[in-house]
Amino acid sequence: MARIKILYLLTEDWFFCSHFIERAVEAQAAGYEVVIVARERSHSERIRRAGLRFIGLEFERRSIHPLIELRQLREIIALYRRERPDIVHQVSPKPILYGTSAALLTGVPAIVNAPVGMGYIFSSGDLCARLLRPFVRVAYRLLANPRRSRVVFENRDDLKNFVQWGAVRADDAVLIRGAGVDLDRFRPCVRTNPVPVVALVARMLRDKGINEFIAAAHLLHQQGVAARFLLVGAPDPMNPTSISLATLKDWHGRQGIEWLGWREDIAALLGEIDVMCLPSYREGLPKSLIEAAAAGLPIVTTDTPGCREVVRDGENGFLVPVRDVRQLAGALGRLVGDRELRERMGRRGAEIAAAEFGSGRVIAETLGLYRELLSAVGT
Repeated sequence: MARIKILYLLTEDWFFCSHFIERAVEAQAAGYEVVIVARERSHSERIRRAGLRFIGLEFERRSIHPLIELRQLREIIALYRRERPDIVHQVSPKPILYGTSAALLTGVPAIVNAPVGMGYIFSSGDLCARLLRPFVRVAYRLLANPRRSRVVFENRDDLKNFVQWGAVRADDAVLIRGAGVDLDRFRPCVRTNPVPVVALVARMLRDKGINEFIAAAHLLHQQGVAARFLLVGAPDPMNPTSISLATLKDWHGRQGIEWLGWREDIAALLGEIDVMCLPSYREGLPKSLIEAAAAGLPIVTTDTPGCREVVRDGENGFLVPVRDVRQLAGALGRLVGDRELRERMGRRGAEIAAAEFGSGRVIAETLGLYRELLSAVGT
């Protein structure tokens, strides 16, 4: 008897490794045949080494040209017709919209859609994003939640919004809170830095609040606050809000700022810093924050969807308004200047991470969703 086939459709191989590889490996161990389809870059070999089958598909994330988009849709239709998956798990706007169209045309029995983070169109204030937003909402209403589908959200705000828009039926909306964190790798530790270290770990995008972080760091530096401020992550040229390489190099070494670039050893890095900061404009559920919480770090982030899922204001960190440099600097200054407060909030964060964000829980919820949906459609 043929195994049930799950096909994951995403734009980037690195995002699959960051957010889904543990779930896919466990699905394969549970007896499913697993196929990953994404843009092939530096992480595809890691996927193959994990024993998973990988198919490269050259997504044009920034394109809105009709001919390019039509070609992309035709490629996905041909892929689904060839692979004949029993269930597709589609992540982010283009895979959801094009993948669902392909799934309906080729008769895929079951569909899981995951609009994680809401992306550039919903988080950015750029003119292009504002113009595209109403069209994408209409597209989601048409394609996010067809028959025989479930829609997975990482935070309650996005789930509520999609239901209110009429894009998702309430009975088909599922909350699975992020990618989870490996509680064996990310653990609290004793920190003995003579000068407190504040870090922002993310892609180097304006919508992650990078400019506000730099401005807050400069303000604290001018006030004579002794601290180091680290930017950890790489630019993303495919994203319209990416910070340029020249700008990052220009910031490095000035007024306490250090840009470290992309780092794979995040668990080790978190043992060397004292405060995590992410002044993002909007998130799904940021992995950097749940890893920081598990590692016993206090967090300063924005009071916005996704970020407030991790931080209880005043318990394991501080929530500040989006784009508010002075309040951001004030919250960071409080933690930099108070070791006891950092340690107390860090302990509380580790408790929250252990109770709510362990990867085992996320894996179990995802595999449970597959079983439920496949049972519902009779596969």
